[in-house]
Amino acid sequence: MRNFIVTVDGKKYEVGVEEIGATASAPSAPAPVAAAPTVVAAPAAAAAGEKVLSPFPGLIKNLLVANGASVKKDQPILVLEAMKMDNDITAPCDGKVTFSVAKGANVESDTVLAVIG
Repeated sequence: MRNFIVTVDGKKYEVGVEEIGATASAPSAPAPVAAAPTVVAAPAAAAAGEKVLSPFPGLIKNLLVANGASVKKDQPILVLEAMKMDNDITAPCDGKVTFSVAKGANVESDTVLAVIG
């Protein structure tokens, strides 16, 4: 048992903390750190066409059309989740969609999500 004096809102409290699974003379191993989420960088667009950029950081929740599908202007092509809200990302023009991201990927602002060509 180790004793500490803790000050909360100007009041001092004496608390005892019991060490579990370690001896007082041996330092404990550091706590494991969670791995950072995967962030997809904007890959170079292989196909010529109009790029669809991420307007903000978020999670690719769903791809609404198949890769290579023909889409119309303003048609929703994917769902980008940000701050627990789903946002439809739409095609800026008519053409065939080539996705640069996959479902479940985390993206930053201005990441190329797809190319419409």
